[in-house]
Amino acid sequence: MSEPEAEGKRVSWAELFFDLVFVFAITQLAAFVHHDHGWHGVGATVVLFLPIYWVWVGTTMQANRRDLEQPAERIAIFFVALCGLVMAFAVPQAYDNRGLLFAGAYWAARIGYGVFVFRRELRYLQPFSVSIAFTGPVLLVGAFLDGPAREILWLAGALVDLAMPSLLRRRLASMHFDAAHLTERFGLFVLIALGESVVAVGAPVANSGEPVGVATLCAACAAFLLCCALWWVYFHFANDAMRHALTVAPVQLTITRHVLSYGHVVFIGSIVAIAVGMAETVAEPTHRLGWGYLGLLYGGAAMFLATFGYTRWMMFHLVSTTRLVAAVVVLALLSVAWLLPAPAAILLLAAALVVLNVVELYRVRRSAHA
Repeated sequence: MSEPEAEGKRVSWAELFFDLVFVFAITQLAAFVHHDHGWHGVGATVVLFLPIYWVWVGTTMQANRRDLEQPAERIAIFFVALCGLVMAFAVPQAYDNRGLLFAGAYWAARIGYGVFVFRRELRYLQPFSVSIAFTGPVLLVGAFLDGPAREILWLAGALVDLAMPSLLRRRLASMHFDAAHLTERFGLFVLIALGESVVAVGAPVANSGEPVGVATLCAACAAFLLCCALWWVYFHFANDAMRHALTVAPVQLTITRHVLSYGHVVFIGSIVAIAVGMAETVAEPTHRLGWGYLGLLYGGAAMFLATFGYTRWMMFHLVSTTRLVAAVVVLALLSVAWLLPAPAAILLLAAALVVLNVVELYRVRRSAHA
């Protein structure tokens, strides 16, 4: 396998094209959970999200270590993108008549890119080989079953995939990654999820065909403020910290496993949940949000913030006090939010995140001055 560039490996045009498929996939997943935003719907969405996410992660990790200027490598990326596209348009009926399509596309993606991985690393047991030999067949068997049996098998397959970097950590410990490139790639996936938030703000207004009233405009402005605050939480400090941690880590797999692979599945899932709550807020600005949408909005934000506590500890063995406290505050605000109209509820959440960002900016500047 080709070594990564010593300095300045850049995200390629092929990778950005590859990401376009996952823009569509995130949109489909958001629509799925918007249709059924109860506990079962959220759980069913997570089961569909994990294989899609793992296809992206596996391909991205390998692309980081390969020369994507080679035509064969680009063709491999495009093949995985095609499989991801099929998985995405199978999502709405994945538990009905498109289950076989979803599972088959996942297996094809792992086999297709696995061929390139195995050309020089066949001697290593690694996540691709487990996906090909176990997870893909499990998802395929599940596609022939109905009801809870399908969901249980698919969840089992997804959890096995997630567990592989931990179970095989000794075999994978020698892998080396370009830190700047890899953290940029995961940041771009966070941007994809934030893009879905922007769509959630604009689409209900654009598609309504009605004059834009004051309540709708206020809801859209508050929701966009929340989008900006989420961006600030991740990109102003956290992404640079991740790049630094990956650069200096004695064993890079520790950071890629805990912070990138595991941390970002929660970051992205949380943002999608928040986006669903935003869409309902803008679509029904004169009503109070139901507990399901409030749970997605506030619970997603609290989970997003709390995950930084996990990633910061894994990177530096430091406690992310401000973000953990903010996560608790966000959950506490639920006791007030359910009494408020939708625009006020989302403005309250946005204000909490803005305060967090201001406090962190002040603390960092004060520390630098000292």
